[in-house]
Amino acid sequence: MTQQYSTSEVATQDLKKKLTISEKEGQEDVAAKETEELRAEISSQAGHDHCASFDPVHKIIKGFKYFLDNKFNKYPQWFQQLAEGQHPKFLVFACSDSRVSPSHVLNFQPGEAFMARNIANLVPAFNKLRYSGVGAIIEYAVAELKVENILVIGHSRCGGIQRLMSHPEDGSVPYDFIDDWVQIALTAKAKVKAEYGNLPFEEQCEICAQEAVNLSLVNLQTYPYVQRAIQDKKLALRGAHYDFVVGSLKLWELETKISDPIIIPPS
Repeated sequence: MTQQYSTSEVATQDLKKKLTISEKEGQEDVAAKETEELRAEISSQAGHDHCASFDPVHKIIKGFKYFLDNKFNKYPQWFQQLAEGQHPKFLVFACSDSRVSPSHVLNFQPGEAFMARNIANLVPAFNKLRYSGVGAIIEYAVAELKVENILVIGHSRCGGIQRLMSHPEDGSVPYDFIDDWVQIALTAKAKVKAEYGNLPFEEQCEICAQEAVNLSLVNLQTYPYVQRAIQDKKLALRGAHYDFVVGSLKLWELETKISDPIIIPPS
């Protein structure tokens, strides 16, 4: 019976062969380079092999051990300080998309950013009767943690934005929650359709992703604690858009100012 090997096992065997050859020839530098390349290849190929053998518990345990070895046990004083309390400088609204974790994309470390993730990174306007989860996050971050920055970051090829832009005009809603949620950004959709309706759908979605960020920045100002913090110059609002196709980031700041008063003399 012929023995079967997974692609990762084949790559491992190839790695051993290359190391043996390199050692004999005294090519340590070449071996080291090829080792790293093949390790990356093994990791990539293992991702394809995992369909039938993926162990979620093993993944969780392995991930936590990696965190212990590379973060928790490596920087004990840092985590001792975090145990006493958190003082993040940022509140970040990001999408739930698995490809756009702010901790990776922006290299936020534990204690640096208070995170809120949802479909299409949307922030609804202040409403005590709806979206209390979002309201609680904003209130706690601004009123209690005193964050100095709120960042709303959108991204390319966002499924939530695509759903918003393709939402049927007849009002039918096949989803229980998604359609109701993305309609928070209907104003952004309307603007894109009016100004860029002649563009291909994909381009409209990319523009809408950024317009939805701007709408969320406007909606943030409807929260009283956000208003007060901005007026006291203790809080700045920023928008961003991460394009994971080309690896680029756009960052902009919402500028707010009070206009000069109009003086109406007594009659």
